[in-house]
Amino acid sequence: MKAIQYEEHGTADVMRYVDLPDPVAGPGQILVKVEAASVTPFDWKLRAGHLRNHFTLPMPSVPGRDAGGIVVAVGEGAGEFRTGDRVAVMAGVFAQGGYAEMIAVDEKHAVRIPDSLSTVEAVALANAGLSAWIAVLAAEVKSGDRVLVHAGAGAVGGLLVQLCHHLGAEVTATCRSTNRDYVLGLGADRVIPYDREDFSEALKDQDVVFDLMGGKVHDRSYRVLKKGGRLVWLVADPIDDRGAEFGVTVTRAMVADDKSALQAMMDLAGAGLIRPQVAGTMPLSEAAEAHRLMEKGAISRGRLMLVM
Repeated sequence: MKAIQYEEHGTADVMRYVDLPDPVAGPGQILVKVEAASVTPFDWKLRAGHLRNHFTLPMPSVPGRDAGGIVVAVGEGAGEFRTGDRVAVMAGVFAQGGYAEMIAVDEKHAVRIPDSLSTVEAVALANAGLSAWIAVLAAEVKSGDRVLVHAGAGAVGGLLVQLCHHLGAEVTATCRSTNRDYVLGLGADRVIPYDREDFSEALKDQDVVFDLMGGKVHDRSYRVLKKGGRLVWLVADPIDDRGAEFGVTVTRAMVADDKSALQAMMDLAGAGLIRPQVAGTMPLSEAAEAHRLMEKGAISRGRLMLVM
């Protein structure tokens, strides 16, 4: 099979398009012929070595946190899926990733793709959907809450806008001015273009802030929360927890593989209640260029996808 592999941390140039042996479905596993994989910030940060204090990767390594395609074999003891099923899968950090034409995963890390979604759309929901779902649960968003979502045009931010809108919250989002109409189309009630306006001067008394940026954005977010509000953050630039000073709860959304969360996102998308966001597609052989674009911050309006 063709795959992307690297043998050391470094720039995108360490990634190689190589031939590897086809994997085999072990006990409790399914073997999937991959049709699409998403490019996530975690992928390039892991490759670059920014996360080496947290993860010691086996080398050589095939990147990719998720994938999707057709089940072509079922291992001993696996009974949930049959050959021919379309599935989206979550690849383990230390196992072979999704940047390959084939992948073997435990069936507990796979869900069926609804008939109404393409494989590309479903995989675009996988890692981003896990992050959004877990963040919304951590924030305990309910109908009537006033919610601010940072980076509302991104893969995770756009799903947060949609989920909070679906739950009945009043949603404000920040994004570039060029993405304003796009984010409004996702269900935001108000958009604050960060390249034209300071959100910390335009808002107040928010119940929830979702911070996907960290750094100065995180610090300014405290000003817009009401007493007793909730600030939920995902890994980005370093933060200074000032929750006690402002009388708010600060929570890190701990994103981990969760089949029930992924299934919930697939069900919502399958029913047309949320919309998968695909920024674009590139062939697997151009994964290095996809990483360069991600690192430059050139990707918005969803996930950039690799197709096989």
